[in-house]
Amino acid sequence: MKSGIHPDYHPVVFQDAGTGTKFLTRSTITSSREIEWEDGATYPLVVVDVTNESHPFWTGASRIMDTQGRVEKFEKRYGRRSRKDV
Repeated sequence: MKSGIHPDYHPVVFQDAGTGTKFLTRSTITSSREIEWEDGATYPLVVVDVTNESHPFWTGASRIMDTQGRVEKFEKRYGRRSRKDV
């Protein structure tokens, strides 16, 4: 590998914003926030929206979408248009 052309690859703690789960891995991302990990060392902390702890695919939780009446709601809001109006 050439020296001086690669970003700094270092340990980083990622935290799930929804569940609070934290895990230590390596990344090139930087952060101004820090956290003390179980080993006593301090690492940069990056808070993310979704991890395997909160994603519906991995947790098996399904989301129910209210699809009934979507067309009616749209027509009520914007009115019904015929092909001649377009």
